[in-house]
Amino acid sequence: MKAVLKREIRSYFTSPIGYVCIAVLLALFGYWYYIVMLAGSSSNIPYVYSYMLSYCMMIIPILTMKTISDDQKNKTDQALLTAPVSVLSIVMGKFLAAFFVFFVAITGTLLPSVAISFFGAPNWTEILGNYVGTLLYGGAMIAIGVFISSLTVSQIIAAIGTFAVSILLVIIGQISSSVSGTWIAEVVKWISFESRYDPFTQGQFNLSSVVYFISVMAVFVFFTTRKIESRRYR
Repeated sequence: MKAVLKREIRSYFTSPIGYVCIAVLLALFGYWYYIVMLAGSSSNIPYVYSYMLSYCMMIIPILTMKTISDDQKNKTDQALLTAPVSVLSIVMGKFLAAFFVFFVAITGTLLPSVAISFFGAPNWTEILGNYVGTLLYGGAMIAIGVFISSLTVSQIIAAIGTFAVSILLVIIGQISSSVSGTWIAEVVKWISFESRYDPFTQGQFNLSSVVYFISVMAVFVFFTTRKIESRRYR
């Protein structure tokens, strides 16, 4: 898995994708950071992080679109089935490489808050809550994006599919308000990524949400592995 991980990370930075994703995310964050800080209070910093979900919805499809579809397009996917490592190790390597780039970008957003802490008192509970929540959300969406990438040879279709799913998983929580008081509302709210992410934005580290996001990662890594392995029988 280490060899796959190193190769995939290298591929992100030997092409513009890794740099572009990090730069775009930091630029968007920096813009809103500047706007919020015009109010002149470090207590407003957590509001900047409230936009993170929207930023991630734009960046993650770009990170994951080539993970598996590129192998299928270049007819190198058979190497996944004959490699001296398990398919699960290969999928994990690709997933972790995309997550590494995402992690670097999100961690970079903490730097302004660290700098401000020398001159003010930002709410680190909310900032770290947003940071952890964003990493968990991002990990889950990256796992879904890698799976969607395994379903098509087109990187564009993979990116659009991941973006569409990310929107669905956020807005599905709004459906629960229209059917409130029913078991359907509870199920929809339980599935919604937004309802799972919201407690983190308030500095609340919800264990059930942590388990939920990690479970989503595990399930879609498994689905991707099974999807690739199924090609052996074609």
